[in-house]
Amino acid sequence: MKKLFAALVIAAMPALALGAGSGYPLDKVDIDLADKAALQDGARTFANYCMGCHSAQYQRYERVADDIGVPHEIMLENLVFTGAKIGEHMNIGMQPADAKAWFGAAPPDLTLVARVRGNDWLYTYLRTFYDDPSRPLGANNKVFPNVGMPNVLVGLQGKQVIGCKQVQVVEDGKKLFDPLTGTPITHEACDQLTVEPKTGQLSTEEFDEKIQNLVTFLAYSANPVKLKSQRIGTYVLLYLAFFFVFAYLLKREYWKDVH
Repeated sequence: MKKLFAALVIAAMPALALGAGSGYPLDKVDIDLADKAALQDGARTFANYCMGCHSAQYQRYERVADDIGVPHEIMLENLVFTGAKIGEHMNIGMQPADAKAWFGAAPPDLTLVARVRGNDWLYTYLRTFYDDPSRPLGANNKVFPNVGMPNVLVGLQGKQVIGCKQVQVVEDGKKLFDPLTGTPITHEACDQLTVEPKTGQLSTEEFDEKIQNLVTFLAYSANPVKLKSQRIGTYVLLYLAFFFVFAYLLKREYWKDVH
């Protein structure tokens, strides 16, 4: 019974982690694990902006390169900065003890983060950092308040702050529109995230696409065999449907004289 209880607790941990949020509404993101271009861009962003602190120690560079369609030479030249060989795991050079001293806690490994947190959570989290001088690292987050992580993507997104802007009125979960003109009904809200103009390398649309690609890579990393599993599942279902016809005909043959 103890082993069974432990297994149930472990199985429930992802759900518990998802529930431990701020209540901030999550934005939906569409992930296409068959999009090699998105996976390659996401891997590049992960290697350049995330792997300074976060490892993906359950992945190997070789496996990632083969899965997302990157030649080994290009992978080693552009995405490996620790001198690791192509067959090694995606570890980082920073030691856990040093990381704990610098940040208060060692940054977590991100191999399985998409399975624990969910794609929508990651997509919203990475886009909702904002400038907060009261925090030790100068940044805060809407999804994860008082997070102990700097806004490493500020150079791409730009300086995001809490400010005022017009937002559409929502009542009972429905957006309101003017009944005569059909235009959205808005009001000024001063708790909104706004990016200061000309402070980032990318436009809002470009940055959102960049984060979508990063989440796509993290979703792949959390379950590299998902597409293969889905294909096998399709074949199994087709086989069962085909087998069912003959099983039913055989059953009718056996029972035709039974009244």
